[in-house]
Amino acid sequence: MTTVQVRSPGPVADERRWKALAVCLTAGFMTLLDTSIVNVALPSMERGLHAPQADLSWVASGYALTYGLFLVPSGRLGDLRGRRETFLTGVALFTLTSAACGLAPTSGWLVVFRLLQGVAGGMIAPQGSGLIQQMFRGAERARAFGMFGSVVAISTAVGPLAGGLLIEASGSWRWVFFVNLPIGVAVFVTALRLLPGSPPKDSREGYDVPGVLLLGFGAMALMLPLVQEQAWHGRSKWALVPLAVVLLLAFWAWERRQGLRGRAPLVDLRLFNRRSFTCGSLLSLVYFAGFTSLFFVYTLFLQNTLDYSALEAGLAAMPFAVGSAVAALVGGRLVVRYGRKLVVWGLSAVTVGLLGAAVAVRLVPGVGVGWAAALPLLLAGVGSGLTTSPNTTLTLARVPVRRAGAAGGVLQMGQRVGSAAGIAAVGSVYFAHLANHGSAAGALQLGLLAALLFVLAGLALAVADLREPATERSPEHREDPRTGHVNPEGHDGRAADEPRSPSRP
Repeated sequence: MTTVQVRSPGPVADERRWKALAVCLTAGFMTLLDTSIVNVALPSMERGLHAPQADLSWVASGYALTYGLFLVPSGRLGDLRGRRETFLTGVALFTLTSAACGLAPTSGWLVVFRLLQGVAGGMIAPQGSGLIQQMFRGAERARAFGMFGSVVAISTAVGPLAGGLLIEASGSWRWVFFVNLPIGVAVFVTALRLLPGSPPKDSREGYDVPGVLLLGFGAMALMLPLVQEQAWHGRSKWALVPLAVVLLLAFWAWERRQGLRGRAPLVDLRLFNRRSFTCGSLLSLVYFAGFTSLFFVYTLFLQNTLDYSALEAGLAAMPFAVGSAVAALVGGRLVVRYGRKLVVWGLSAVTVGLLGAAVAVRLVPGVGVGWAAALPLLLAGVGSGLTTSPNTTLTLARVPVRRAGAAGGVLQMGQRVGSAAGIAAVGSVYFAHLANHGSAAGALQLGLLAALLFVLAGLALAVADLREPATERSPEHREDPRTGHVNPEGHDGRAADEPRSPSRP
């Protein structure tokens, strides 16, 4: 009896895939930029809309909250219903909500539109990593993830600078949202023409609604006290954390049950059987807790203590952004050769750079600290670039293409949770020292050292992952031509621990 196999198409065969990648990266840049560009516009919003502090807090943190909540469900939706279609829907919604934010008549409406904008950003982000998995393989995939890492680094670091430039040029906070309109329209039009369709789906796979609800409410209970740490006073908010633990454990049990019953889960827990995926996801979480909180306390110090303008504070952070962008591109090429060692080197450079920045703040306490910290931040940026894109490549290298969206959503959700946790923790250290001792320079030094602890935790994970066999670390080891899945056994497109049907050879 002859068995007919339905083969998923290989990576996009023509050079249009690089143009399609540019579309994905532009959309990713736009959505990630909005996590930080708004922060420098908050004083203008307060004056223009007579906004209370509670609303301003939600404008800043609400986007990060809904963005993080929708990453995994949207990634899985793209896997099932088409990444191109989900991407286009997200871009259209992001463009419309950006216009609505810019036109908001009151701070209350601005909060509502900002939350919806975060939903749209969460729809777009996992499709980018899923499409990279789909369109590229081997060394080209590593190079594409290197570009992706550059976008993550640049968008995070240049947000304050971009916001400062826009407000200075236009005189209005509304342009931090209106700037998305021409970009969104251009991305939508070019995506219609360039993005590839998705591989054939298994029509038997359904959407795991209970899993979505458990993960969504669990993540919300975990992230709310983190993103609102400064706005919600008192300790009662931390009562949500045990509830989050219960809900996330229930999610894990439900997903395991789905897998044992042969039903399609929201997140395939077998992904975590791979140390490369587990270590890489945890490393990403703790590293983002460190490097995003660095910018939070550094720009606060420059603007509130040294009276730097928003533009000057953004320029002071540029050495990190430049170093990270260049190193991420280089790292995307070197990861095929050096594997996890490259991440260890990168995190070591970040460690030295943060220590150097703390020393610079101590030795140059005045307005010249921006210049004194430039070289250490450049070194830290180079290390960051050698961390983010290689870690993304190594973490997702062995994920089956049909699970790429959900897996990318898990990775990026960890980054959002890490960022919120890091800002809450490092911000608490900064403000506590400032309140108790009145020394802003001392508070910044302690904040930098707190951020360094997260980086060192990531370094420990990277060193632990070095013990993994080389076959699991190499992003191009025996990659299956049909699925783009890297399989150490080299037999077919399934994971080594994925059950094999007797009807298939």
